[in-house]
Amino acid sequence: MSQDTVEKRTTRAKWSVKTRQNQPGAPAGPAGRATLRHSLHAEWIRVRTMRSTLYVVLGTLVAGMALAALNGSASGDEYATMTAADQIAFDPLAISTQGYILAQVTLALLGGLVVTAEYGSRTIVGTLTAVPRRSRVLAAKAAVLTAIALPTGVATTFGAFLVGRAALEGAGAPHHALADPGAWRVVLGGGLYLALAALLGLAAGTLIRSTTATVTTLFATMLIVPALAPALPGPLADGMAKYWPPSAGGRILTGYRDPGLLAPWPGLTVMAGCVVILLTAAFLTFRRRDA
Repeated sequence: MSQDTVEKRTTRAKWSVKTRQNQPGAPAGPAGRATLRHSLHAEWIRVRTMRSTLYVVLGTLVAGMALAALNGSASGDEYATMTAADQIAFDPLAISTQGYILAQVTLALLGGLVVTAEYGSRTIVGTLTAVPRRSRVLAAKAAVLTAIALPTGVATTFGAFLVGRAALEGAGAPHHALADPGAWRVVLGGGLYLALAALLGLAAGTLIRSTTATVTTLFATMLIVPALAPALPGPLADGMAKYWPPSAGGRILTGYRDPGLLAPWPGLTVMAGCVVILLTAAFLTFRRRDA
C-alpha cells in the first residue's frame, strides 16, 4: 500500500467521523466537533499504517542490538591491553547501549514524518477541516508517537543491554547484570530518552514542515554537532559537551561518572526541557500558521 493511499484513506476516515457526528443523535462532542478520542483514533490508524513506521521500529531494534554486539566484542577484546586509567573509566553500560546514537535519529525521523508526510501529500488540509482545533490535532500526534516510541525505545535499550553484556562476558571484560546498580536506570531511562528524541523530531517537523529540511536539521542536531563539538575552542567545547541537549540526555545511558559532565538524571532533564520548549513553540506556530 502506497503512502499516498494510506493518507487518502485516513483523510476519508476523518471526514466520515465528521459526517456521522453531524447526524441527529450522533455521540459527538460540543457543536458536533471531533473529540480528542476521535483524533487519537484517526492518528493511530494513520501512523500505524505508514510503511515507514514499521521500518523505523524494526531498524531501531536491529541497529541497537547490532551495535551492542559489535561494540561489546571490540571493547571487550581491547580491555586486557588498556592502561590502568582506561580500565577505571571502562563503562560496560555505555558500551552495551551505544546503539542509541543511531536509534535516536531513527525515532526522531519518525517523529518528523508524522507531521511532514501530511504536509507533503497535502492531506493536512483535510485533517484540519475535520478537526479545526489544531492543538488537539498536534496533541493526538504527540500521544500516538509516544505510544510507539517509548516501548520501542525501552525494547531497544533492553535488547542492547543483554546483547552487549553477552559480548563483554564472552570477551572476558567487565560487564553488568540487570540486578547491578544503574542497569535498570540505563534501560528505562534510555527508553525515555529515545521517546524524547521522537518528540523532538515531531517538534522540528511541525516548525519546518519540509521532510528534507527536517531530516537535515535532525542529523545536524544529533550527530554532526556532537561530533564537531570537541574541535571548538576549550570553554565552548566543554559547554557543548555538557549542555547540548542530545549530549546531556545521553548521559542517562552511562555508568561511569565523569565529573566534567552532568549526572544522568540532570542530563535527561536538560533534554526534556529542550523538548518541552520546542513543542511549545510548535503548538503556538501550528495554531497560527496556514495549512
